[in-house]
Amino acid sequence: MIIEPNSRIRLELQEELKVAQILINHFKDAVFCVEENGQFIYVNNATCSLVGYSREEILQMRLREIDVKWEWEKWLGQWELLKQQGSISFETSYRDKAGKVFPVKISLILEELESKQLCCVYVCKDNRELPANENVSKLVESPNIRDGLQQGIVEYQKTDDDLKNSLSLLSSTLESTANGILAINFDGEILYYNQKFIDLWNLPPEVRISRNCSKAKEFFESQIQDVEVFRSHIWELPTKSDSETYNLLKLKDGRIFAHYSEPYRLNGNIIGRVWSIWDITESRRTEEALKRNEARFRTLAQNTEAGIILIHDSYVCYANRAAEMLLGYSIKELTHNKFKFEQLVQARQHRQVRKQDGATTCQYQEMQIRTKQGFSRWLACTLERLDGVLDFAGKEVEMITAIDITDYKQAESELRQALKQARKLSELRQRFVSMLCHQFRTPLNVVSFSSDLLRRNIHQWSEEKNRSYLDLIQDAVEQISELLDEILLFGKAEADTLKCEPRQLDLKQFCRDIIAQIYLAGGKQKTINFVSEGECSTWSVDPKLLHHILTNLLSNAVKYSVGSNAVALELVCGEEEVTFKIKDEGIGIPAVDRQQIFEPFYRGSNIDNIPGTGLGLSIVKTLADLHGCQISLSSEVGVGSIFTLKVPSVNN
Repeated sequence: MIIEPNSRIRLELQEELKVAQILINHFKDAVFCVEENGQFIYVNNATCSLVGYSREEILQMRLREIDVKWEWEKWLGQWELLKQQGSISFETSYRDKAGKVFPVKISLILEELESKQLCCVYVCKDNRELPANENVSKLVESPNIRDGLQQGIVEYQKTDDDLKNSLSLLSSTLESTANGILAINFDGEILYYNQKFIDLWNLPPEVRISRNCSKAKEFFESQIQDVEVFRSHIWELPTKSDSETYNLLKLKDGRIFAHYSEPYRLNGNIIGRVWSIWDITESRRTEEALKRNEARFRTLAQNTEAGIILIHDSYVCYANRAAEMLLGYSIKELTHNKFKFEQLVQARQHRQVRKQDGATTCQYQEMQIRTKQGFSRWLACTLERLDGVLDFAGKEVEMITAIDITDYKQAESELRQALKQARKLSELRQRFVSMLCHQFRTPLNVVSFSSDLLRRNIHQWSEEKNRSYLDLIQDAVEQISELLDEILLFGKAEADTLKCEPRQLDLKQFCRDIIAQIYLAGGKQKTINFVSEGECSTWSVDPKLLHHILTNLLSNAVKYSVGSNAVALELVCGEEEVTFKIKDEGIGIPAVDRQQIFEPFYRGSNIDNIPGTGLGLSIVKTLADLHGCQISLSSEVGVGSIFTLKVPSVNN
């Protein structure tokens, strides 16, 4: 087969273009070319990976569709600056197909091909420095190719022009990259290296000129700390494997290079390898610093008394030992089983807190949680989103810092109850004074009125009439005395000066004595029936408290009974408690009064003119509580009432 000269030129150009495309497409960084209007005309594989679009999609797009900061006026200004300087670098932000925005560094280089101006763009997503304002040379340009193209055959002119333009663009791209590029074949020849590769290695002129692999190997080995690793994993690899590799090279001067290589193929055949090298010294230092900071964070988090919990995508991704103690769950249970912190929260109280710099905010919350053991706890928590500080797969992390304030909340609740009780006592004190004045006024008025009449008429009235007024005075004095006794007892109960002092009693005889005392006090007109059940001879109770309770209840039963109906006292002694029941067939207590009947100075709405202070049942309830008793009431108007007193005790 005879190949015409122009055909040979075209084939050589195609092969050279393939080499350049291979070199560019294996870059880890994005490289593309755009026209003056921002239309994409070439992209490498890394560009597709960076923005998430296919090559076909990108070639139908313009730069403004991925650059979130792109403005037409700014772009025109950058284009004019490119015409003046040839290259510029700056920072911007790109948006990928999924909508995620991320920062990038950009290097633009202006190329003029066949009177047409094009922009070659190199994109760096990490913190490596971009080459800027350096002379860009052509990788694979040669005078022979240029001459051949100028003398090409007319029928191949359009194809040759396209190839030449693509080659020039790719060559410019190779020179603009921040990666050092080296291509070698199996024949011991260096096919290509860019300026960045020379700069990274400080490649001496003799190595550059010779393009001999053996000389290059000697030079590389003189710069590297571990020569054997370099030989076995990198240099000898082209003759052994067609796989892609990634290694780290530690140089004697302290720098660290990332080394990536892949087979160099031509027409489907592997003929060598292509190296891509970039300096990661700073990034490794940063990584090591982050690891040290992470270690410090973990040390701090594990030794602090505050619970620290990290939430990612609603699930717990980290918890320290203090959090483990607070929640009752192990760290493994919290972090390995899709555990949602929210499932523990029973109640929240929110409060916003702004940091001093005013730039960011965190939130303070008091949370009521339920532990694994079923206990309820209150936690004081700060919640802060660590966007940009910590992230998982690009998603923000929420940090919860918590301390146990259960005791504080309990004290707070008790304080509120105390304040409520204080307000209640204040109201009660006012009512007490008012009722006290009223209760004393009536018998005092009787005393005052009767004594005044007696003083004026004692010598004129008969002895019987004088005695009737003296009886009124006596009754009034007894009412006052009874009232004073109840007030004193009520005051002691409210001041918590009464003490429960139990001792052994024969409850049956104790009840008989109380009934006898009531008879002596004037209750003979009513019969009090007493029945007992069980062994009640030796029970431990407080006789003073029990005496006042039973006396008051029996006296009320007698006072509010109708006619000659009898009153009953029942005593039942069980194994763990004693039950007293005081029954009457009196006027009964309306339903509207039953909830308040044990409140101080409260009297039923149906008692009419029956005398009383309204303190008796309140004192009974207070004394019953002091003794640990339970008192209850059942009543029906016109039928009667039953008071039930249950007294816990130890049968000795």
